[in-house]
Amino acid sequence: MKRLLTVLCIAAVILTVACSSSPQPSSSSKAPGLEQAMSDAVDVYIYGYPLVTMDMTRRQFTNVAAADAAHAPMGQILKLRTYPAVDNHAVTAPNADTLYTTAWVDVSSEPWIFSVPDMGDRYYLLPMLSGWTDVFQVPGKRTTGGKAQKYAITGHGWSGTLPAGVTEYKSPTAMVWILGRIYCIGTPADYAAVHTLQDKFSLVPLSSYGKPYTPAPGTVDANFDMKTGIRDQVDAMSVNDYFNYLARLMKTNPPAAADAPMVEKMKAIGLEPGKDFDPSKLGAFDREAIKTVPKLAQVKIMEYFKKAAEPVNGWMYITKNIGIYGTDYIQRALVTAIGLGANRPQDAIYPTSQKDSDGHEYDGASKKYVMHFNKGDLPPVDGFWSLTMYDKDYFFVPNPLNRYTLSARNKFNMNPDGSVDLYLQADSPGKAKEANWLPAPKAQFIPMLRLYWPKETPPSIVDGTWKPPAIAVAK
Repeated sequence: MKRLLTVLCIAAVILTVACSSSPQPSSSSKAPGLEQAMSDAVDVYIYGYPLVTMDMTRRQFTNVAAADAAHAPMGQILKLRTYPAVDNHAVTAPNADTLYTTAWVDVSSEPWIFSVPDMGDRYYLLPMLSGWTDVFQVPGKRTTGGKAQKYAITGHGWSGTLPAGVTEYKSPTAMVWILGRIYCIGTPADYAAVHTLQDKFSLVPLSSYGKPYTPAPGTVDANFDMKTGIRDQVDAMSVNDYFNYLARLMKTNPPAAADAPMVEKMKAIGLEPGKDFDPSKLGAFDREAIKTVPKLAQVKIMEYFKKAAEPVNGWMYITKNIGIYGTDYIQRALVTAIGLGANRPQDAIYPTSQKDSDGHEYDGASKKYVMHFNKGDLPPVDGFWSLTMYDKDYFFVPNPLNRYTLSARNKFNMNPDGSVDLYLQADSPGKAKEANWLPAPKAQFIPMLRLYWPKETPPSIVDGTWKPPAIAVAK
């Protein structure tokens, strides 16, 4: 009992430290005491959270011999033909506005050539993420236009000659996730139009470019859990398993030069990039205390949401350090936990609300809510906007309309003065208002706005001249 109380006291101290600020380097070169060692271990856990989560996501998406409706082997394009299913919990905060066109590639041995067809006026976005979740390049309508393009994704150590007409995009890691999104209004005709575009994309290794190419069957790991959500799998790892996994990944997905202070912290717990994990270093920690590191880190990550941005009319959103994180490790981990694959703010901003205009958590079991837009004050974007309903874990909410978003493509019923009221509640507000209804669960929920290609001239969410209106309890 005495040992347990000691561990709990240590955990309380570390949690206080953990929730205070972003990870900081150790203040002393001497061997740290237990409190400092635990704090460092929590920081390293948070630092590695995106890389571990990315690889677990990669494994779940690619663990098939041949492409199916929701998976594709490494080096093959996954073309989702519909919006994500309501019970798809592979990635948090899915959207029902675009059809994903994605691929995972390993550029450690050679580059891959990614060819994009003429997209015309269709809005699309093809962010390329490193293993650490940074968007290192982002071709799309905003940046490269709608004409056909060819890109060579090369590894950080690669040098060589590329074919004419191919633009090089260098990845800082061997792992690359092409997380393409193509706007679709969800009608049968528009689904078909987007499918035609998807089928014109191609992805081949440089050695096969310009030659007949048939991808090899994927390698299947029969022991990998294909059903449990990735966040749950990562969060369930023991501290030893987690750091061992992170060490393996860093052999081909190295830390950035700016991460040098964090690399020094790693050494104290047996982590050195390019080497196997040395678990003996953890033997110096209190055996019970070290087991609490994953939970302490996970709490810190989710608690940081409250500090990540000042609330604006009850909405939390950030216009800096998204998509490109630098050394803001805690923010990178938070985005990984609640919205893996987030874009740069120039491409998308995701205002998220956890409390209504009165400062209370949303409760669909006992309350009804309304979001009021004044005339002409709908979200200002050059791409598209939407309002998505999520449960408390950031997944779609089942409902009788199979409606998970309201957006610019909806034909809203307007008020006599031209304003628009959107209804967030569990039960229908009545036929006359149902076009403006976003079904909520009879439980806690989280609304999220998506503003793709937000306008940068006033009114704009980027410079604060446009603010999302508060969501209030309906009177």
